[in-house]
Amino acid sequence: MKKIFTLFCFLVSSYVTSAQSISAEEASKRIGDSIKVCGKIFGGRFFETSAGSPTLLNMGAAFPESPLTIMIPGDVRMKMGYAPEQQLRDKNICVRGKVILFKGKPEIVVYNISQLEIQ
Repeated sequence: MKKIFTLFCFLVSSYVTSAQSISAEEASKRIGDSIKVCGKIFGGRFFETSAGSPTLLNMGAAFPESPLTIMIPGDVRMKMGYAPEQQLRDKNICVRGKVILFKGKPEIVVYNISQLEIQ
């Protein structure tokens, strides 16, 4: 019975943690964690000729001051059916994923379009 109760508590706490979101500014404190981050997109850029054709979105502030970068690889971008650097500009979105450091700045890589929610 004790094991079932412990498992139940773990599952409930996992669900609550995954449902909560943080701001882009807080992402730097959560490197290595898989979280949900919500905020405004202040701009972005599509690097069509770079390896992987990434799109970079700036959440929380305009580049270079943005506290979080959202990286969308070219293959995921193609599935979106729109140009995210244009369509998501000035919109509030949420992104789920693991916060990593890329060149000293927090970043979340979008591997599946289901990671993004437009508010």
